[in-house]
Amino acid sequence: MTIEQLPNNAGVLICGHGSRAKIAEEEFSLLAQGLRSRFPELKIEYGFLEYSAPNIHMALDRLVEQGVNTIYAVPGMLFAATHAKNDIPSVLTTYQEKHPGLTIEYGKELGLHEEMLRAFETRILESVGIKDRAPSSGELYDTMLITVGRGTSVTEANAEAAKLTRIVCENLGFGWADTVYSGVTFPSVGRGLEMAAKLGFKKIVVAPYFLFGGRLIDRIHGYIDKVAEENPDITFIKADYLRDQSHVINTFIERINETIAGNQHNGNTLSLMQDFQARLARGEVDVHHHHAEFTPDNDKHEHLDPEDEQAKTNGHTHDHSHDHAHSHSHSHSHSHAPYKHIGHPHGPRTMINDNICCCFMGQFSQDIIDEEKAQKEEREGTPLCKRR
Repeated sequence: MTIEQLPNNAGVLICGHGSRAKIAEEEFSLLAQGLRSRFPELKIEYGFLEYSAPNIHMALDRLVEQGVNTIYAVPGMLFAATHAKNDIPSVLTTYQEKHPGLTIEYGKELGLHEEMLRAFETRILESVGIKDRAPSSGELYDTMLITVGRGTSVTEANAEAAKLTRIVCENLGFGWADTVYSGVTFPSVGRGLEMAAKLGFKKIVVAPYFLFGGRLIDRIHGYIDKVAEENPDITFIKADYLRDQSHVINTFIERINETIAGNQHNGNTLSLMQDFQARLARGEVDVHHHHAEFTPDNDKHEHLDPEDEQAKTNGHTHDHSHDHAHSHSHSHSHSHAPYKHIGHPHGPRTMINDNICCCFMGQFSQDIIDEEKAQKEEREGTPLCKRR
């Protein structure tokens, strides 16, 4: 059975993270619209973990209210980091337990599907003025490619971003390529761009492997502008992010079909839901309820940058309080293992002076904070007597 053959009592759910940036929320909704335009008779909803409406709980309610008793949910995320591996299956598990007779199947992240590669390559080629054709051999040898990944404490997800860079670099024939990250790992965007500027390439394409816009894209562009100003002899080219282009929609259809067929894992590798349930049985993860009950009007989260993946994947403990639409409130506390390379000289510490998420700051020693601030003051020529 495929998505075209689903019965009336089946539906599809696209799960996103959510953002306070309205552009990200609006652009995510276009994914569902793209699917609906291809399958107008299919019941399709989308929902977010937090910060945006509708939340996943609401989206599930909408499907159930339409008579759906089998839901095929897929994460609208590029790689399998904490949200796809823990948070979304936690919400789905909780909801299914509360609704006897409801079946929820959970699929795979978008990953490095062939269609995603084509989507990324299309954006890169558009940025250098190449459309509807492949670059000729040698055409891009004078140009460097920098892929910007999200960055997470999950090593495998970071490795997938690096793998993406290599595949695209070789497919398109760039002279050199590297991967930088906007999140918890290294190298950071700013430091990576500074290093790239020293390699001698006069043209550098910076391509964010992101689905949607928002604060992180704005921050990436800010770093590009800063390094470009410091290196006027280099042309920095900003590639667009992926959005809801047809290749992305095609990937979602493939992931949904895999979920329907029950083959969203390879060989002996567990699916994301099977892996979550196995770890849950071993007591390695907890089922959280706060995501499923989130409503934006009542959100009391206070993060400097709520879009960052690190807000959910780094070592800190904090309480989140909410007043919910169902006339109740609760406090939720969670903690994550510290990122072992938090002090890496080319990693998150390079963003200390850029108003990074408080979840980062809780992991830095005061010595690291002082060192980075002192270096900033030295670069800007602040007199020593005024540094304190």
